[in-house]
Amino acid sequence: MKEVTIDINNIEQAANLFGKFDENIKLIEEGMDVKIVVRDDMIKISGEDSNVDGAEKVFSELIDIINSGEIITAQNVLYAMRLVNMGEEEKLKSILSDIVCITSRGKQIRCKTYGQKRYVNAIRNNEIVFGIGPAGTGKTYLAMAMAVTSLKNKEIGRIILTRPAVEAGERLGFLPGDLQEKVDPYLRPLYDALYDILGAETFQKYMEKGLIEVAPLAYMRGRTLDDSFIILDEAQNTTPEQMKMFLTRIGFGSKAVITGDITQVDLPKGKRSGLKDVIEILNGIEGIEFVLLKEQDVIRHPLVAKIVKAYETYENSKESDGSTDEKSSSWED
Repeated sequence: MKEVTIDINNIEQAANLFGKFDENIKLIEEGMDVKIVVRDDMIKISGEDSNVDGAEKVFSELIDIINSGEIITAQNVLYAMRLVNMGEEEKLKSILSDIVCITSRGKQIRCKTYGQKRYVNAIRNNEIVFGIGPAGTGKTYLAMAMAVTSLKNKEIGRIILTRPAVEAGERLGFLPGDLQEKVDPYLRPLYDALYDILGAETFQKYMEKGLIEVAPLAYMRGRTLDDSFIILDEAQNTTPEQMKMFLTRIGFGSKAVITGDITQVDLPKGKRSGLKDVIEILNGIEGIEFVLLKEQDVIRHPLVAKIVKAYETYENSKESDGSTDEKSSSWED
């Protein structure tokens, strides 16, 4: 048995570290199999030697996060424990040192997992990047933050955001209103991310100047997009023909990020996803990188990661039984 004591610098830091109703402490106790006693600005950890050593490393990593100006979340705690258990806790420092963007309210947008950092680095170093992974992994939001940073740094002249307007083939006629009113509900997630990063006033100003364009994928046909940062969201709901059309729009000085979740294809039965096809067609081409984000990169409620994992296990079991309707991609990250 071993016992160690950690002193915290101040009460505010302690409150951030402990979490509401000491929820972070409870997570570490359960995850690292140790006993933790909190006294004001002091933490006492006891248990098996290796478990105490691991818990001490977790607290050290979390204190580094606090010192970088971040608010500790349950996701931070769970990810820190995962890295410590894998012996890769040094990765957390490299993740947190990378500021992707600063919002209009002064909030620093950082990667929160190593998978997200690989994704951001891929965007920096390639002309076309595919970010593939489940909901909550930050695929679209981080791509948006990178696009805003590129625009502010004058690396590109405009941002173009697009997605399939209607999941099952872009049938807009039955919806009320003009064309813009028909497609706005499907583009709302893109608007929301831009409002958060830029602020509503700056977003409106950029839209009026033509620096930001938000449009359904059908609007991309026949265009050549130079000096642009182009984001195609929900790409799993493109057909192979739509995906080819989009990729051949990219012009000189442009960068494209294509995001999607190949486990949530909403196309009519029998139609193959263009995202699944492109994985096999373009993998290995220089200047194009595929980044696979997994359930450990989910930064929403911890239950979301468990839900993603459960569905993945279920789908894998169906594949092993030979009961899937469509063959899965052979590509792996």
